[in-house]
Amino acid sequence: MATLKELASKPEIFASGHRACAGCLGAVGIHEVLRATQKDVVLGFATGCMEVISTIYPYSSWEVPYIHVAFENAAAVVSGAEAAYRSFKKQGKIDKDKEINFIAFGGDGGTYDIGFQSLSGAMERGHNMLYVCYNNQAYMNTGVQRSSATPMGANTATDPMGKESVGKKQFPKDLTEIMVAHGIPYVAQAAVHHWKDVTAKVEKALSIKGPKFINLLAPCTLGWKFSAEEGLEVSRLAADTCLWPLYEVENGVYKLNYKPKEKKPISEWVAGQGRFKHLSKTEDGKKMVNDFQSEIDVKWNRLLSLSEKK
Repeated sequence: MATLKELASKPEIFASGHRACAGCLGAVGIHEVLRATQKDVVLGFATGCMEVISTIYPYSSWEVPYIHVAFENAAAVVSGAEAAYRSFKKQGKIDKDKEINFIAFGGDGGTYDIGFQSLSGAMERGHNMLYVCYNNQAYMNTGVQRSSATPMGANTATDPMGKESVGKKQFPKDLTEIMVAHGIPYVAQAAVHHWKDVTAKVEKALSIKGPKFINLLAPCTLGWKFSAEEGLEVSRLAADTCLWPLYEVENGVYKLNYKPKEKKPISEWVAGQGRFKHLSKTEDGKKMVNDFQSEIDVKWNRLLSLSEKK
């Protein structure tokens, strides 16, 4: 795995001067992913926060071939580019020894929801590509609407708290496990606070032939309502509460990459974010936090069991 000094010395692929919010961890996540690439890179990007802040005409922050596509079809477009690349090699139009990394990016809205069909299809067909979901747990670019990645109890524009509601009622969809169920060679969960884990997983993913998927937690200061300087700690606490376990599944074998010395209660993570502040004010809200904790405990114990099997 590359050292921090080696990563920092690499040419910048995602240039400065973009329009991300102060403290944007989506942009940090992109830097971490792209620093770990070794070969030539072709990127496909779904419409979303990171596309909007980096490609406002006539400017671009991208120093590599970049394809901006619709909300729903980043995986389909990148799989098509990868297929064309293989065809051109066979036809002798590209040097047969030339290697290119194909990477698709999408937010949770464009991955969990609107782009799920094209993602599932690309993974099932077996394209040699990496899909990275920068997961900020809502449709942040269009006004903080709920997605199926939004946590239980969160206050969003389309699932607001009020007299009749305590926010989103459902636990988030487990897309990481859905990708595991596709039987692809490599699936991982990572979070932006742990750059070494992120880059190691990207390096590993790109060394493996076939479809790969990484679900990257990227807390959003605007949508989650925390101070810009607190973002990395919010990300770290997501791992320490086991809401967002850091693990990987390579050819069906589970490996837990981080196990907190002390599993913290989800109430600590919830307390630091304005989108959950209503939960402490009513009995229904407090019950929601308890239900949230119970769901986390069940999933964490399952993951521990799977990780211990060799």
